[in-house]
Amino acid sequence: MDKVIRRREPGESTELQATGLHPILSRVYRGRGVAEAAELELDLARLIPPTQLTHADTAASLLADSLERGERILVVGDYDADGATSTALALTALREFGAAEVTYLVPNRFEYGYGLSRQIVELALRGDKPDLIITVDNGISSIDGVAACREAGVKTLITDHHLAGSELPNADVIVNPNQPGCDFPSKNLAGVGVIFYIMLALRAELRKRDWFDQRKEPNLGRLTDLVSLGTVADVVPLDQNNRILVAAGLQRIRTGHARAGILALLEVAGRNLHSVVASDLGFAVGPRINAAGRLDDISVGIECLLQQEQAGARRLAAELHQKNQDRRLIEQDMQDQALAFLDSLPLAEEGVPVAMTLYQGDWHQGVIGILASRIKDRLHRPTIAFANGDAGEIKGSARSIAGIHIRDILDAVATRHPGMILKFGGHAMAAGLTIPADAYEAFNAAFVAEVERHAEDVHLQAVIESDGELQRDDFDLTLAEVLRYAGPWGQHFPEPVFDGEFRIVHQRLVGEKHLKLVLSPAGSAQLIDAIAFNIDLDTWPDETVQDVRLAYRLDVNEFRGRKSVQLMVDYIEALQS
Repeated sequence: MDKVIRRREPGESTELQATGLHPILSRVYRGRGVAEAAELELDLARLIPPTQLTHADTAASLLADSLERGERILVVGDYDADGATSTALALTALREFGAAEVTYLVPNRFEYGYGLSRQIVELALRGDKPDLIITVDNGISSIDGVAACREAGVKTLITDHHLAGSELPNADVIVNPNQPGCDFPSKNLAGVGVIFYIMLALRAELRKRDWFDQRKEPNLGRLTDLVSLGTVADVVPLDQNNRILVAAGLQRIRTGHARAGILALLEVAGRNLHSVVASDLGFAVGPRINAAGRLDDISVGIECLLQQEQAGARRLAAELHQKNQDRRLIEQDMQDQALAFLDSLPLAEEGVPVAMTLYQGDWHQGVIGILASRIKDRLHRPTIAFANGDAGEIKGSARSIAGIHIRDILDAVATRHPGMILKFGGHAMAAGLTIPADAYEAFNAAFVAEVERHAEDVHLQAVIESDGELQRDDFDLTLAEVLRYAGPWGQHFPEPVFDGEFRIVHQRLVGEKHLKLVLSPAGSAQLIDAIAFNIDLDTWPDETVQDVRLAYRLDVNEFRGRKSVQLMVDYIEALQS
């Protein structure tokens, strides 16, 4: 689908312009709503304090009591990178605090599904009965699971960041910045950020109890590598508080002080440790951990993050790398099938519907989320991909576009059509659901109708937000490096993108589906390298095209110790000659 390039309107800020920032960087920051220099200060001392997170102090008291009593603690996690990092962080911190016994359990998505269900509680009770269950990155919708814990005499601490439903579980304590009544200034904490905050509160509580008179007090700053990874991988908005957390973790990684598992995953992904940025966590490390949960068992990812020795971490990182390779093959096959189906639809004559659902029984449950994301990107429409679940049920993974809150859409469908959706949950941009298999056609109609009700003011053509045009002197290695490390960049604080017209000097295909270019800016003899990944092979390379308009990122290419400017092309459009 064609895209529209729209230039941002940078706000005015005499304060930013007076800081001595590069004019381009100042323009980029102002285009993201930054007005004051203080918003760019990312020292950990500027974190919103844990005292402002509702019930964090109560959770700290519950945990401190548990530590003092030597109770058995069970952490129940989730099967994605946020859940894995949350689980690893909880175990690491509690063990360093001196917990007598702390273990973890993560539901296998194919056997038990998501969250603290009754089945998971029953599984947890088969061994040594835990005295306290802590959920990380889940639990806000676990009404029945928490009830089962109460029946068994097990205390529950729910830590989550997902949106709450109309009813909250009857847990001993709930910590969630998105629960009703919580006034925490940042609603964008990932699950790993929530449990990190609780560990900060626990440390403060243990200090009051003179807990560290007899043992070493742990440095919780050493956990920020996990917080950084989970936050970026979960694609939560990078407000200033999250940027502080991510920046702290990246600094540990770049200086080689990260845990062995993260270093091993970066190594197997071929990333330069000392120049790691947030996108490396999002596109290299996160997917390899997620692959374990998508195809098999996320515990492989958790164990990799818990490794103390590099040898063990490298062995598990290699296993995760192979799972990611397998995931890619499965996903590509599913995507080919989905695109073939789309190509068979009369979309050119009838137009693309405002929302899309796809279902094939033999699709892999663990990969339908990625498939939905790929189709959403292609069509710029809210998309749900379904695969067979348990007997008589199908499971769907939904991805949305700006302006369409997908969880609210599902809530509205469930309200208008009771019984059509068996269960659902998620965020504005991503959600999961289960429906009866025989309700698929009816659900599709209801879903599309509900999106239509909300799509009137939504831009249904993909838009690329640009930070404007660069002049010939701006294609500079110094500026490229300044922009690279001026983030961390991510969701709602995107990496700078520029646009402009160029003449193609040379073009060739590399790596089967990537277009390598040598370009010259319009009206200039300057030569610049560029690369466009995953191009449309039906269109490119095209030797008849001389002039193009690009949306691109100014990046640093490192090859054999030599650095040079390279454009990372996000969008390429042939211009009429």
